[in-house]
Amino acid sequence: GNIFTQQPSYFSDLNETLPTVLQVFNNILHMCGLQCEGASAEPQKLEEKVSVTPGNMPLQELKDIVLYLCDTCTTLWAFLDVFPLACQTFQKHEFCYRLASFYELAIPELESAIKKRHYEDNSVFADLWRRISHSRKKMIEVFHILINQVCLQPILE
Repeated sequence: GNIFTQQPSYFSDLNETLPTVLQVFNNILHMCGLQCEGASAEPQKLEEKVSVTPGNMPLQELKDIVLYLCDTCTTLWAFLDVFPLACQTFQKHEFCYRLASFYELAIPELESAIKKRHYEDNSVFADLWRRISHSRKKMIEVFHILINQVCLQPILE
């Protein structure tokens, strides 16, 4: 058995942690100057309207965002892969919808920025491209695990 079956209270801990996980996606959108529909967007002050996009931000910032995204997606996938029972808790937070919205807003924007940028060193491009592709793949896998557990498994049982 795993730690969740030994300690059922961990489910409520997970439930309390999920808004923080979702906030990671909102933070990335915010850093990219993108706004998530349906997310409780605080009204922006006028002077905050500096349009930073993945296309015009400093390279180091783009690298940090892609690394942050890659780590987050890999960790999420690894967690759900070993512990699919957590999916029900994820779904209470409309995780599929939030993940899909994030994916649609952020991934094309980040991929485009990575492709269009001029690099002194091609290995930097290769690394960023590898990481954004890995992130995309893991997001899709997370989505599959969620749909499988939340929608398909109950029908089959």
